[in-house]
Amino acid sequence: MSTEELPPRESMEFDVVIVGAGPSGLAAAIRLKQLNADLNVVVVEKGSEVGAHILSGAVIDPAGLDKLIPDWREDSDCPLKTQVKDDRFYWMTGGGAIKLPNFIMPPLMDNHHCYIGSLGNVCRWLARKAEALGVEIYPGFAAAEVLYDEQGAVKGIATGDMGIGRDGKPKDSFTRGMELLGKYTLFAEGARGSLTKQLIAKFALDSKSEPPKFGIGLKEVWQIDPAKHQKGMIQHSFGWPLDLKTGGGSFLYHYDDNLVAVGFVVHLNYDDPYLSPFDEFQRFKTHPSIRGTFEGAKRLAYGARAITEGGYQSVPKLSFPGGALVGCAAGFVNVPRIKGVHNAMGTGMLAAEHVAAALAADRANDEIVDYENAWRSSSVGKDLFLVRNVKPLWSKFGTVLGVALGGFDMWCNTLFGASLFGASLFGTQSHAKPDRATLDPAKGHAPKNYPKPDGKISFDKLSSVFLSNTNHEEDQPVHLKVADMNLQKTSEHDVFAGPSNRYCPAGVYEWVEEGSSPRYQINAQNCVHCKTCDVKDPNGNITWVPPEGGGGPNYEAM
Repeated sequence: MSTEELPPRESMEFDVVIVGAGPSGLAAAIRLKQLNADLNVVVVEKGSEVGAHILSGAVIDPAGLDKLIPDWREDSDCPLKTQVKDDRFYWMTGGGAIKLPNFIMPPLMDNHHCYIGSLGNVCRWLARKAEALGVEIYPGFAAAEVLYDEQGAVKGIATGDMGIGRDGKPKDSFTRGMELLGKYTLFAEGARGSLTKQLIAKFALDSKSEPPKFGIGLKEVWQIDPAKHQKGMIQHSFGWPLDLKTGGGSFLYHYDDNLVAVGFVVHLNYDDPYLSPFDEFQRFKTHPSIRGTFEGAKRLAYGARAITEGGYQSVPKLSFPGGALVGCAAGFVNVPRIKGVHNAMGTGMLAAEHVAAALAADRANDEIVDYENAWRSSSVGKDLFLVRNVKPLWSKFGTVLGVALGGFDMWCNTLFGASLFGASLFGTQSHAKPDRATLDPAKGHAPKNYPKPDGKISFDKLSSVFLSNTNHEEDQPVHLKVADMNLQKTSEHDVFAGPSNRYCPAGVYEWVEEGSSPRYQINAQNCVHCKTCDVKDPNGNITWVPPEGGGGPNYEAM
């Protein structure tokens, strides 16, 4: 059935449409209703419920919450109960862990005022707050298309059609998507949002910014022996098992009732096509200083997600006719702190304030230029400006020298502020190229022989994906679009030795050897929506698009 033959969509009109029920989208929705209770606000969320697709460390800087809901600490329903009490940093070697003294760390790296918890549960709590104010939230509906008016301004979004078979034809269960029309539309899709990518391209929002940069974050939640639990203790580390030119690190957070969140981040500008972030994560847990925490413990959850790492210089223009980008859709993560929630909420509130002002002036579907002009002088801009050189220095000079120079740069920013060469002896460093362009041909590297998982501390991908509760309607079009399958064979396979089999943390991609002609197999059912393939394919040949609404992981407390 062609587009012309499909029945028309039904439509609903709102003052503001928000795409994504993460911290930025929900903060924007709440702030809009705080400013004007009569505004008609809707949030559409592709996960089966709010929080189902949310994954973060998460040690949360409460700055955003303090502004949005000042009395949140007195709310017994708020899931953030554990404040950081012990803040540790380590340099890891193959056999040991060297503790770095806290006094050498720049003050902005201090975490003692932060809280540990599940960002998914925080979003569930924020959703209840939003609904109590009258915000409509529609989980299970993926925003699949941006809608434009006759002048080319954004006028809303359309949710995806339901009940399309793998052959692209409507099934008996076919249901047309809905049009959600708004005077303004805020895109809060998170890192590498599919509609955000389209908007950046259409309006050339990145014409004056550096290339976006990303990492992949992998996380597990464990319930450990109470005798080993140190509630409120967090540790961050870098070094082993990664080599000195591959950026990344780990975290270990003790919180709530004997829970430990353990995670591993690999910067996606790595060059070795044989590197597997998932297997490096499993290796990390076997380190002599780490594995004891998990011996006899129970692994409860697993997930993975791309992380925006470009920072200050990679943020695209945020406003365009009819809408704006907020949160990690635009990239506001503070990379050295591994924190983005406070900035996501900050940009959500900032956008909401400017949208509310525009609506109060009887405006609609024009450009909220004041939001774009305001963010760099806001708390968000100041937060990112201080650390803008950490990522590029690490990328250029490797882990040892790059981290040292990044730390020195943060100290200069802290001590001298804007009085010294724009707050840095390094000025503002550039990101060299997009992450997809950093892989070397396989002939320059040797395959890696990762240890087999023991099923106690280390695990395989499929048993891990099982813990993510990932599910997709099986009879639907594959949502991982390969533009040129021949290029995938001649380049991704023949030149780069099939890195998608390794950079994907969920076993989605396989090269199945069938005689002299290997076949590329896409196990879309396994996809945890991390979007690493959309970032790291060496030819930019894979595009992630939303599957049928409600599909994907169903994280319970990530």
